[in-house]
Amino acid sequence: QVQPVEPGGGLVQLGGLLRLPCAASGFTSSPFSMSWYRQAPGKERELVPTITTGDLTNYKDAVKDRFAISRDNEKNMVYLQMNSLKPKDTAVYFCNAHRISTYHTPIGYWGQGTQVTVSA
Repeated sequence: QVQPVEPGGGLVQLGGLLRLPCAASGFTSSPFSMSWYRQAPGKERELVPTITTGDLTNYKDAVKDRFAISRDNEKNMVYLQMNSLKPKDTAVYFCNAHRISTYHTPIGYWGQGTQVTVSA
């Protein structure tokens, strides 16, 4: 099956930290830009950070100074390091891979998501 797999997630306390791994299953991640999205109950899914094939990163303002996305192409992995967690970070976090094919069509894969809960 071709999809990112997010085995991490869990319950952490306010101010705690968590590292979410994302494994590219069935595909090679290096040609893809990789992103993390999150969706809180009753809210729309939102983009959190993105890392390009050239390791350029872009972050949602709310997490810019607390979260860090990185990738290890040799291991076919992407990571989201989350520090100073807040209750408003509580959401299901999804790993996403995306690129444009040689035929100029979008190619994207979504993981199934992993729950992150931050307790006050």
